[in-house]
Amino acid sequence: MPSFDIVSEVNQVEVNNAVDQSNKEITNRFDFKGSDARVEYNEKEKILAAYADDDFKLDQLRDVLTGKLAKRGLDVRCLEPGTVEKISGNKVKQNITTRVGVEQELAKKIVKLVKDSKLKAQASIQGDTVRITSAKKDTLQEVIALVRKSITDFPLQFKNFRD
Repeated sequence: MPSFDIVSEVNQVEVNNAVDQSNKEITNRFDFKGSDARVEYNEKEKILAAYADDDFKLDQLRDVLTGKLAKRGLDVRCLEPGTVEKISGNKVKQNITTRVGVEQELAKKIVKLVKDSKLKAQASIQGDTVRITSAKKDTLQEVIALVRKSITDFPLQFKNFRD
């Protein structure tokens, strides 16, 4: 029976490269001269930590980072910015989480969407992925089109297509 998986993945190597490029640009930019602005990436926890001297420089740093991520083909909708914390003096820090995997709430929304569409396809939640099965490939492609049109606030990929 034909099936495919709906997943949300982020290429960790590309994130590392984008962080390195961002740090290089920040050290070379005139408006960041003499500041302690930088981005660090914790690969295990998938958290980007942005450090800057003040809120304005933090905004500039985030703009540079999102630009580098977008150039490397990464969807910036996977980034979830945290709260801005004051470290010492005027220095600020912001943790930015990279969301990986389809969250439970979104998975339930996708399953409900497939059921309500009256297409002859079944959706099941399997951990952090959603598996769609159907007797016909055409129906699966209609489900892909439906999900792409309906879910726009979260980056989704369609993988593991089987006949």
